[in-house]
Amino acid sequence: MKAFNIFFAVIFVIFAGLQYNDPDPYVWMPIYLYAAVLCAMAARNRFYRKLYLLGIGIYLLYAIYLFFTKDGVVDWVSQHQAENIAQSMKATKPWIEDTREFFGLFICIVVLGVNYFYAKAKMSRAR
Repeated sequence: MKAFNIFFAVIFVIFAGLQYNDPDPYVWMPIYLYAAVLCAMAARNRFYRKLYLLGIGIYLLYAIYLFFTKDGVVDWVSQHQAENIAQSMKATKPWIEDTREFFGLFICIVVLGVNYFYAKAKMSRAR
């Protein structure tokens, strides 16, 4: 778990840094840095289940919004035939931004979920 958390702490810091030129870095930098801090603490064997649940809850709400919003994931799949989202973003293709943001949140949710269940199992073994 230590290598897992070090890896994702570094990845999330990089993701946060890449948000510098984003139209809304004030939203995305804290999202990724929150996950990075929790991973860094987990790498030091400090697990905070309530903080994982808080992050998962907020990320999940925002992910659901991005999934169903106009130009979100549903539009990307249904109206744009799941067109490549690795291409550069353009004003004529706003679904690229929302779909990428959804998958970024999905990664955060999965990583915090893994840490939550690991911490829960670790606590039950300690009893």
